[in-house]
Amino acid sequence: MTGRRVVITGIGVLAPGGIGVKNFWSLLSEGRTSTREITFFDPSPFRSRVAAEADFDPWEHGLGPQEIRRMDRAAQFAVVAAREAMADSGLDLDDVAPHRAGVTVGSAVGATMGLDREYRVVSDGGRLDLVDHEYAVPHLYDYFVPSSFAAEVAWSAGTEGPATVVSTGCTSGLDSVGYAVELIRDGTADVMIAGATDAPISPITVACFDAIKATTPRNDDPEHASRPFDRTRNGFVLGEGAAMFVLEELESARRRGAHLYAEIAGYASRCNAFHMTGLRPDGREMAEAIRAALDEARADPEDVDYINAHGSGTKQNDRHETAAFKRSLGEHARRTPVSSIKSMVGHSLGAIGSIEIAASVLAMENNVVPPTANLHVPDPECDLDYVPLTARDWRTDTVLTVGSGFGGFQSAMVLTRPERNPA
Repeated sequence: MTGRRVVITGIGVLAPGGIGVKNFWSLLSEGRTSTREITFFDPSPFRSRVAAEADFDPWEHGLGPQEIRRMDRAAQFAVVAAREAMADSGLDLDDVAPHRAGVTVGSAVGATMGLDREYRVVSDGGRLDLVDHEYAVPHLYDYFVPSSFAAEVAWSAGTEGPATVVSTGCTSGLDSVGYAVELIRDGTADVMIAGATDAPISPITVACFDAIKATTPRNDDPEHASRPFDRTRNGFVLGEGAAMFVLEELESARRRGAHLYAEIAGYASRCNAFHMTGLRPDGREMAEAIRAALDEARADPEDVDYINAHGSGTKQNDRHETAAFKRSLGEHARRTPVSSIKSMVGHSLGAIGSIEIAASVLAMENNVVPPTANLHVPDPECDLDYVPLTARDWRTDTVLTVGSGFGGFQSAMVLTRPERNPA
């Protein structure tokens, strides 16, 4: 059963400024930003005090009191996005053997907000060296074990097949979907609910990124703080969110008359084995992942119509990516629109790869390339077409989306229209 083709038939998105697929695409296509001063806690002690927060009320999205009590915010995101994806797909899981449907969820930092909150409770605001566990919520163990994310989605959907959490830093959202694709291709599953979630906007996360000066200190202008590829950029903006997809084997999806958003034609991942947070300027490892993904998709560099960049807004990442695109696509890189949606929705760590897959698929669906917001002063070292400020009408049949993560992870995925490659 190897070689089966895998398509996306349902999408669910929960992102800052855009909860639900329709609102998410409206934000991106209009080039609006959702970054603001942090409201979840008092950010005044921190160097970077801006973030892209989601205005999310679990009650409004159908979660009951027990679910809200049991699940960390990131798990709530995943369940709500998965439900939207299932509804969008029109798939009735009663028609699928339960053990043939599974779940993969990517997350970089797990239940950060739940753990942070509960530590404050059991330590009496940090005053107790020996914490009192009797004050903890009953489901504290679920916060500690990120596998609970996959379990929650599986319970919600009623799947009994593989249930896995993939945690590879900021490439988790790409890698979790890539892993789900492999499970369908090799015949382990027929349907996968796959994607990623993270809700990291907490004091501990902000403090960690402050320590290495990775996030922007542009606190006086939160709306324009995220500036990928701009010469004045000075760090990324933390975000949160989730995106989940329904993945199916192509012929089965066609037989039931499903809407085919895109085929996941190629995927690859590499590790630079170089530095925990550093990147080589030549972009070699990302270029190798791109080449491998294109080879798996049986696509040439010239077939790529749009590149959805990692585009975090740090100087080393943006230069590294630019070099990787030139190295892997050659001169075609200069003819290909590139953009970073992190300029609008921030960097949601492990979730962003899946959110960017959603943006890539919607770019294909609408033949519109979302812009790189806040790009006013191009960095001379980032000399490709980064679609500044305004979305662009553009025929898009093949999209390359990439991710780069602490630890040296580099991932690439190629999405195509299913009719592009009929063989």
